[in-house]
Amino acid sequence: MIITRSPLRISLGGGGTDLPSYYREHTGFVISAAISRYVYITVNEAFRPRIILKYSKLEDVAHVDQIEHPIFREALKLTGVTGPNLEIVSLSDIPAGTGLGSSGSFTTALLAALHTFKKEFVPPRDLAEQACHIELNLLKEPIGKQDQYISAFGGITCFQFLPDGQVVVEPLKMPAEALANLEDNLLLFFTGSSRSASEILRDQDNRTRQSSREMLENLHFTKQLGMESRDALLAGELRKFADLMHVHWEHKKKRSPGVSSDSIDRWYELARANGALGGKLIGAGGGGFLMLYTEQKTRLRQVMRKAGLREVRAHFDFAGTTVMVHS
Repeated sequence: MIITRSPLRISLGGGGTDLPSYYREHTGFVISAAISRYVYITVNEAFRPRIILKYSKLEDVAHVDQIEHPIFREALKLTGVTGPNLEIVSLSDIPAGTGLGSSGSFTTALLAALHTFKKEFVPPRDLAEQACHIELNLLKEPIGKQDQYISAFGGITCFQFLPDGQVVVEPLKMPAEALANLEDNLLLFFTGSSRSASEILRDQDNRTRQSSREMLENLHFTKQLGMESRDALLAGELRKFADLMHVHWEHKKKRSPGVSSDSIDRWYELARANGALGGKLIGAGGGGFLMLYTEQKTRLRQVMRKAGLREVRAHFDFAGTTVMVHS
């Protein structure tokens, strides 16, 4: 049996500039942090000559080409693990569609498990690139590259996405006390709704390809905010980082009408009135998790809980995609 896991992530700055439609012309920059919530994959030899997949659905097929789940199908083809005596199970700490990069985490965990099954070691960069190839090139998803890269590498990491497709990976070396305070003061609250990021990202992708001046100026400014956020974190200036996060959220809402909602805006204003110095919705928007920075954690937790939001606590993960069991 093989068990792998990949961390989910929160984006700390520059999100949206990691889409090919932007970085191929302008170079993207994102700061991302892996957190201690995971997607798990188990691979086992099945007794019957079938390929059995267990996720939110159950598939029991004779051949790879019959698999409905597109990422399972393409990952099996890419790695050459074609069964037939194969059972694969996917589990996640957090549901999909909540803005924490679960698709990228799922793909990297799956690829790591399949390569391990073949007794192959694949370094994080190759794992990330294979996951990007499946999701962006083969399945034509209108998404960026940060999710696959942060799940493979882990940590708090700066990624520069170059026009030629290369990705510069640089761990963010924060002062130890500032890192501990950042981990302590970032709170995650589930808004109660999940959504597919595809529609919002497809709108951004199309407008970027059409060289929409409004969209490009928004993304240029977002990239600049990402770089300023990096500098603030390196200097241990967490209040400045929180201010930048607030500006980022206000700017992000202008990208698409689907990014926020009346209820999300109300919760955010409630949080700001009760100790949150900054915050934003994680992921493309429309639902999922509200991330808030505060130095008044008890007060903010009580207020958000009364408003009906559930907190999910997590630490930073510095391991990235790992093989937990190989027997």
